Amino acid sequence: MRSVKVYEEAWPLHSPFVIARGSRSEVRVIVVELTENGVQGVGECTPCARYGESDASVMAQIVSIVPQLERGLSRAALQRLLPAGAARNAVDCALWDLEARQRQETLAERPGVTPGETIVTARTIVIGTPEQMAASAAALWEKGATLLKLRLDDRLLSERLVAIRAAAPQATLIVDANESWHAEGLAARCQLLADLGVAMLEQPLPAQDDAALENFIHPLPVCADESCHTRSSLKALRGRYEMINIKLDKTGGLTEALALATEAREQGFSLMLDCMLCTSRAIAAALPLTPQVSFADLDGPTWLEVDVEPALRFTTGLLHL
Repeated sequence: MRSVKVYEEAWPLHSPFVIARGSRSEVRVIVVELTENGVQGVGECTPCARYGESDASVMAQIVSIVPQLERGLSRAALQRLLPAGAARNAVDCALWDLEARQRQETLAERPGVTPGETIVTARTIVIGTPEQMAASAAALWEKGATLLKLRLDDRLLSERLVAIRAAAPQATLIVDANESWHAEGLAARCQLLADLGVAMLEQPLPAQDDAALENFIHPLPVCADESCHTRSSLKALRGRYEMINIKLDKTGGLTEALALATEAREQGFSLMLDCMLCTSRAIAAALPLTPQVSFADLDGPTWLEVDVEPALRFTTGLLHL
């Protein structure tokens, strides 16, 4: 019989994390530990208010299936028992981790594809004045970061972008608007990004406004984040997006994330792998997806004052395995 432990943790950030939806100074995560015959597997999730989740609601979902987990619930059965979201993610990843450790393998090796020794990860530049964002870009570029993810809202777009591009002229830039833009003027904004050499634009419009993306030829790839959760999302994205953003907290774990990646690529979408603010536990669970993606944004743990032990090793712009 398995033993199950579910608990919350709070991890302070070293700097405020500011995006179009607000600012955070700490991240709260839910952790699931499964122990079977002396072997322990661990999973972690970050509840997201944007998707109607709270610490309490996610805890309640997980606690509701503890009896089944104790009796040996499988990953396949879990997909039917809980909906996609943070709660299922923590449990699914704990099951993956337990299975890998029972086989004395790393989780990254379980699906049969091993990541490289280093993974280029985006470093995030949060919303600030043009001068603040440019200074952050310059500092990251000088320390070796080659992929910068710019968080933007609907203000000072050209001022911020021009300043950042001047500060890091050779960096690969990707922009995440977090649903803060509007259909009116979107084509001109996309052209501005393309003219400045931005490589990709993520979720410019609210998810319910996706139809506006059909009305013009994109001068740069547009990536679906809030609009894409599981394989069931893909049908509505065709003709609107060229790329999808995969987060385990949206897919409800690695099981669905791997299936989503396969089906999305078959339908012609390219892939981005992303994370919430989190510890290294959550990043380790996503590593099997890294060989398939065009962009990885896995810098969540780098925002923490202190990471979980054992921690993954990050240098500026690189994750070392």
